[in-house]
Amino acid sequence: MGVPLYQSKAEFFRTLGHPVRIRVLELLGDGPKAVRDLLADVEIEASSLSQQLAVLRRAGVVVSYRDGAAVMYALSGPDVAEVMAAARRFLTAMIAGQAELLDELRDARAATAAAE
Repeated sequence: MGVPLYQSKAEFFRTLGHPVRIRVLELLGDGPKAVRDLLADVEIEASSLSQQLAVLRRAGVVVSYRDGAAVMYALSGPDVAEVMAAARRFLTAMIAGQAELLDELRDARAATAAAE
């Protein structure tokens, strides 16, 4: 019997659970990039970037290939970009909801202060 789906999903999200990996996936959402370009954008040591790319590659989230002397990385498919977009939408809605709550709390505090 295989691994339960919920366990596989948890492993997938653990793979995404590093800020450098998230940043790399966001950058690759615009299309394939050479390692040197990723290195310039992510601004970490080359060895650290290499380790994070290896994690993403082993998980099947990204693919790598050579283009001349350059090692290129790309998302393994459009679903990866959609997961990143869905996370952005979720966080945007959550932050917007928190902003609305903060406004309500400020309004209530102002009304209380005015009544005193």
